Amino acid sequence: MFRSLIFVPGNNARFVEKAKTLTADIICLDLEDSVPANEKSSARRIIADALAHKEDYQSSVYVRTNSVESGLVSEDLAAAVRAGLDGVVVPKVNDDREIMNVVKQISSLESASRPSVNIMPSIETAKGVVNAYRIATADDRINCLVFGVFDFLHDMKLDYDEHDPTGYSYARAKIPVDARAAGIDAIDAIWQKIEDLDGLARDSTSARLLGYSGKSIIHPSQIEPVHNVFRPSMKQIEWARKVVLALGEAMEIGGGRGAVSLEGKMIDAVHYKQAKAILKAVDE
Repeated sequence: MFRSLIFVPGNNARFVEKAKTLTADIICLDLEDSVPANEKSSARRIIADALAHKEDYQSSVYVRTNSVESGLVSEDLAAAVRAGLDGVVVPKVNDDREIMNVVKQISSLESASRPSVNIMPSIETAKGVVNAYRIATADDRINCLVFGVFDFLHDMKLDYDEHDPTGYSYARAKIPVDARAAGIDAIDAIWQKIEDLDGLARDSTSARLLGYSGKSIIHPSQIEPVHNVFRPSMKQIEWARKVVLALGEAMEIGGGRGAVSLEGKMIDAVHYKQAKAILKAVDE
């Protein structure tokens, strides 16, 4: 489920601890924009400790690194790639060469027994928008694109106007098309006005109509309104029910096969977890 990805400042131990109780689909511990330069090292230590207690979190846990251009991504990955990490969000990705650099570093840090770390490139520049499809198809680890509207507008030398999306409408529409063509999902940009939940709902509805699977968020109060908009489709619900029926006994009781064929495709424990999440979302 990619309905909601909440950014949590990695330098704030209290917020990182509180994130254990949040019901966003993805908890993204941040090392980039929300962390001052002089607190990057302490944020890496806080995040490493949080990942050591991943079982305390209700949701998938990702880490947003700094950009490749910043020169800090190697230190970020060295701290983050460990047991408990589900994936990384890489900001301001300009092209497929940058993301392959990240893939190479992650591969060198993973142990043979650890599941592959997923990667979400964040598209926040003019170059990134132009190259979005090539970025999305660069490696099998890439499971979603994220749109970063404010840095995109800064790169374009444009001001943000919530009442006039002209400046970012092309980029916002292109990214989910490229993602879908690559067979992956896309998550829309944040809504900055925390107290304007009606505005968030309208903005989320626009994103869903463009083909986004969910939205980036910055406050716990935004989780429920976003989930209300990005409810599972009937197709997703039907798939989830079939997966649970096919794998339920093996997963819940044990002793059965770990993978089975469903409609010509192999499904396993990962798909079962996704299916359960979809059905849980229907009951919320």
